[in-house]
Amino acid sequence: MSVTIDIDYVGDLHCCATHQPSGSTFTTDAPTDNGGKGECFSPTDLVATAFGTCLTTVMGLLARRCGLDLSGTRVRVVKEMTSDPVRRIGALTASVTFARDFSPEDRARLERTAHTCPVRQSLHPDVKVDLRFEYPGEWLQAPGSGL
Repeated sequence: MSVTIDIDYVGDLHCCATHQPSGSTFTTDAPTDNGGKGECFSPTDLVATAFGTCLTTVMGLLARRCGLDLSGTRVRVVKEMTSDPVRRIGALTASVTFARDFSPEDRARLERTAHTCPVRQSLHPDVKVDLRFEYPGEWLQAPGSGL
């Protein structure tokens, strides 16, 4: 399956991307640490966004098949850049916070599915990926808190 995305350079380090199947558009800007104004997502921000939305989508597909409710699940992705040996994404840390708990078996299936999402599988091996999962009840218990 192929999808066409057209990109127009509109000036001042901004690009406009059009998803041809739907007509949806968005704009990118270079980040402030690389000469841009940081007015919207940068291209590398989109990689981090793709990772977070991909792992969430494939977990959603699994949840649909298994009758699980993932509504309210939140994902936060932190992207870290490096310039060694060249400017690139050095690390992606994703924290998945579920709104409800699941059985140990369902947890294992959801987590395995997230780790094998297509974007994760497409990242270069030099990109450090840290994927964390939080379930209700675990939020209140910090290590050493005695709770």
